[in-house]
Amino acid sequence: MNTVIEKKPRLTTSAMIASIAGEGQRVVTAPFGKALVELARNRPDIVGMTADLAKYTDLHLFAQAYPDRFYQMGMAEQLLMGAAGGIAKEGLIPFATTYAVFGTRRAYDFIHQVIAEENLNVKMCCALPGLTTGYGPSHQATEDLAMMRGIPGLTIVDPCDSLDIEQAVPQIAAHNGPVYMRLLRGHVPLVLDEYDYQFELGKAKRLVDGDDVLIISSGFMTMRALEVANALRQDNIGVAVLHCPTIKPLDEATIHAEVQRKPRLVVVAENHSVVGGLGEAVASSLLQNGVQPARFRLAGLPDAFLDAGALPTLHDRYGISTEALSNRLKNWLK
Repeated sequence: MNTVIEKKPRLTTSAMIASIAGEGQRVVTAPFGKALVELARNRPDIVGMTADLAKYTDLHLFAQAYPDRFYQMGMAEQLLMGAAGGIAKEGLIPFATTYAVFGTRRAYDFIHQVIAEENLNVKMCCALPGLTTGYGPSHQATEDLAMMRGIPGLTIVDPCDSLDIEQAVPQIAAHNGPVYMRLLRGHVPLVLDEYDYQFELGKAKRLVDGDDVLIISSGFMTMRALEVANALRQDNIGVAVLHCPTIKPLDEATIHAEVQRKPRLVVVAENHSVVGGLGEAVASSLLQNGVQPARFRLAGLPDAFLDAGALPTLHDRYGISTEALSNRLKNWLK
């Protein structure tokens, strides 16, 4: 008896920079750029800055709307952050955009010394966080949270979808002090509107409840966690999802309460290396406060330089696709 194996469609090079939205999923185009334009309408102190990446961080919409408040710094991320600090000293609120790898790795000392040490009101919004591009380690910011968590006084935000971004922009502008926000750009999924969700800076929110697993997640991994919860419901596995869009300061009170509420497998799912990100922040908080989960696992990216390739392939390979995350949970529950 012959078996016919269906071939999957060959992924093209464009899949290396494909949207994280699934087929047929609702999306909003350029939510960051639109939110910033709307905010700046009545806020003349808002300034847009970038390092040659306005189009690729959706800041081009701000540049078109307010050309006299837009600064193109060229491919010079250290200059971008240094100048943003200077502009903030004059009482303005600069939103500085680039790719996360360039904003963190190349400009770290300038962020640390010029912006954070003086608690300047700079909002750094950096695209392509974690594994949201297939162009290999040079463009994959899989360690940005680990780097930025080490800077005193820096607020860190990792939004899930377009709604999170739209609501985060005015709140980080209102926050007094430096902010690093991981930025989803282009066609960004719209997910959280179905869960009566409102972004609150510094707060974690439970989106769904379940008796078997508690997933604590940030960024687009909250979208994955919700998909996993729906999928595992068919197997009578109850999955709760606690969305933590603010990585620092961490909402420890809500996390502790959720972990203690039911004896469940606790899984931290994040689009970041298992070293130094949300998972280790949660683990440290639980340990230091004597909160003991029944079981605890990290579902992040490996401590490795990741491959280049098509995003769907890489998400499967490194365990952060919906199917891969579902399988990991089932194995941990055995």
